[in-house]
Amino acid sequence: MAEECTAIPNGEDEPSGTRKLPELVVITGLSGAGRSEAIHTFEDLGYFCIDNLPPTFIPQIVDLARLPGSRIRRIAVVCDVRAKEFFDQLSGELAHLEESGVPFTLLFLEADEETLVRRFKETRRRHPMCDEGESVSAGIHAEQELLADLRGAADIVVDTSALTPRQLRNIITEAFASGPATSLSVTVTSFGFKYGLPSDADIVMDVRFLPNPHYDPALRPHSGLDEPVRDFVLGRDETSHFLEKWFDLLAVLAPAYLAEGKSHLSVALGCTGGMHRSVALAEETASYLRDLGYRAAVTHRDIGKDRERQ
Repeated sequence: MAEECTAIPNGEDEPSGTRKLPELVVITGLSGAGRSEAIHTFEDLGYFCIDNLPPTFIPQIVDLARLPGSRIRRIAVVCDVRAKEFFDQLSGELAHLEESGVPFTLLFLEADEETLVRRFKETRRRHPMCDEGESVSAGIHAEQELLADLRGAADIVVDTSALTPRQLRNIITEAFASGPATSLSVTVTSFGFKYGLPSDADIVMDVRFLPNPHYDPALRPHSGLDEPVRDFVLGRDETSHFLEKWFDLLAVLAPAYLAEGKSHLSVALGCTGGMHRSVALAEETASYLRDLGYRAAVTHRDIGKDRERQ
């Protein structure tokens, strides 16, 4: 959406009128999807943070950061439906930022309906889109419809359904800890096809063609994070041949996505249950991408689900 900007080291002032634009992250998404955890993470990363900011104030915050003597280099703001009638102005304000040449990253957080309903029940909070007497599900559906265009325009979409708060923090840290990215940040996700495709994946690789450790009683209770399963999956000739071709493909695609202006890439590897093959190969994929110089975080969406159902 916007080209990256370069941060100015603290303590270095610029001549009047030449102050560079700060790095700006706009966080939005579904209520209950982790926006509070996200803004706390940005605070820990040294961003100047504002929660529940009416969208019309975003340009003013950017202007304040550009004033002579300002030491604000990175800004993260949360804009969501709590702002009520002001929230409708977010799309227009983002378009205005683009027209004005202000670089920003739009981070969209979401989760599936079942997860959101459970989170609202646990906190006993009312959904901000619910009218008196309406169910949480009704509020979720209304919010999804309201945010559909913003989700489509987002630079980064993170589905937090299967993420712990710590995992969400790790993904944000990998993507933003270095300040403005000089390269692509990548989220590598393992998943099980039986539980559905990840909704935010840019690239999906099916690894079900490899022998399945599930059918070995000694390996079945373990995951792809455990050495016996890793040895089973990675020690095979067909896996070595696959990884060679897979890594060659990633070596072509990653810089191509970067050249097109993409700052974040979501790569998903799936096996049947998301516990053995895809987990081991997601770890190998992330390690390879780091060796290439990209920031790569790993999540295992469905690890343990098969075990829970047994």
